[in-house]
Amino acid sequence: MIFWLHFATVVAVAAGARAQALDEYQLKAAFVYNFAKFVEWPPHTFKGPADPIVICILGRNPFGHTLEETVRGKSVEGRPLVVREIGDLRHRNCQILFVSASERARWTSIFDETGPAGVLTVGDTPGFASSGGIVNFRIEGDRIRIRINVEAADRANLRISSKLLSLAEIVKRPSP
Repeated sequence: MIFWLHFATVVAVAAGARAQALDEYQLKAAFVYNFAKFVEWPPHTFKGPADPIVICILGRNPFGHTLEETVRGKSVEGRPLVVREIGDLRHRNCQILFVSASERARWTSIFDETGPAGVLTVGDTPGFASSGGIVNFRIEGDRIRIRINVEAADRANLRISSKLLSLAEIVKRPSP
């Protein structure tokens, strides 16, 4: 119960905070950290109970050191969080993949490569979730909101908590 209250407080503060009052990427880093608490990965994702949850940033890093500072020393269900910057997905071992705006032209191949691999894809470029990404940040007025593509999460074999889903706008990929 305390766990849920803590997350709800953090998300409510982050979602309700004015983007001008706090750095936008500080808020997004807090969201990414909290996403790890509300996603269940497939059993084969981790080799052992102490394996880290790896957060990868693909492309230009808009967070600077903010994401690393946000997760430093923190763990989720006994798993430490690690941040890596990557240029491609060949050597990935990511559970959360933040796809930078610089990678927009490669979305289709990124979504194909991560497919059913149990990777939570997160982006902040308009249309990310409706194009096949799982979580999409968007600015609405002076607030940060999230959109979640549950169909993409299902394809990735991820279970997203109903608590997190209740805070998001649910989007679907357009039919071909």
